[in-house]
Amino acid sequence: MRRASALVLLAFLGACSTSDTLSLAPVGKPGSMASVSVKNPRFSDSDPHQWESGAPWTYAVHGTDVSKYQTSIDWQQAKGSGISFAFIKATEGGDRVDDYFAEHWRETKSAGVPRGAYHFYYFCRPAAEQARWYIDNVPREGSSLPPILDMEWNPQSPSCKLRPPAATVRSEMKIFLEMVEKHYGKKPIIYTSIDFFDDNNLSTFRGYPYWLRSVAGHPTSRYGSHPFTFWQYTGTGVVPGIKGDADINVFNGSEASWRKWLAANTR
Repeated sequence: MRRASALVLLAFLGACSTSDTLSLAPVGKPGSMASVSVKNPRFSDSDPHQWESGAPWTYAVHGTDVSKYQTSIDWQQAKGSGISFAFIKATEGGDRVDDYFAEHWRETKSAGVPRGAYHFYYFCRPAAEQARWYIDNVPREGSSLPPILDMEWNPQSPSCKLRPPAATVRSEMKIFLEMVEKHYGKKPIIYTSIDFFDDNNLSTFRGYPYWLRSVAGHPTSRYGSHPFTFWQYTGTGVVPGIKGDADINVFNGSEASWRKWLAANTR
């Protein structure tokens, strides 16, 4: 009997030592990187859209994206309200790093919030130069989410209002995406808006997960059948722990699918 008990104990310890990418959490927060504290959260909104179908709260897993405009954030409070992931602005063009990137990157990890870093594309610099800038400033961590390329027009830019031809845009995107994928070993995510998607025929640009912006209708009504992994459904959300308006996103899948996606993308 004693020998049998010992064998059971050894089997249990062996199971506990199995590598599990869902447990990539800070010391003292076991398993917290995989947790969804609030399933199907319904956040308030300072300018709500009246959803007729495909409402965001029908999705199990929600997250946010942030930059210097959100300043310091109480990530523990945000997580407790239903924020299960974060996309953080890291770089722009070939010479700018977001003022709050280091703080957001550090504090999300401390709070056990899975996070990835995004690059805001600048049309007056070569893609290779921008990819190198991103690589120079974003740590290569197995526990982080894949790199993100933010592609949208920026008519407010004081220095670059260039709108290259669609073929050039897609070609430059490919250069950036391939360089960062080679460095980080993860398939990057593409963020885009409806006008940019249409102007550059991104329906033909396949092979990457998409994060689509659509704040006045479900993505299927704006992007057709184009697949998406994440959906940004508001830029005027109210998230406890974040000052002012917040961008809120959903993961396109169940909580179980989210855990599988995390396991595949946080190696």
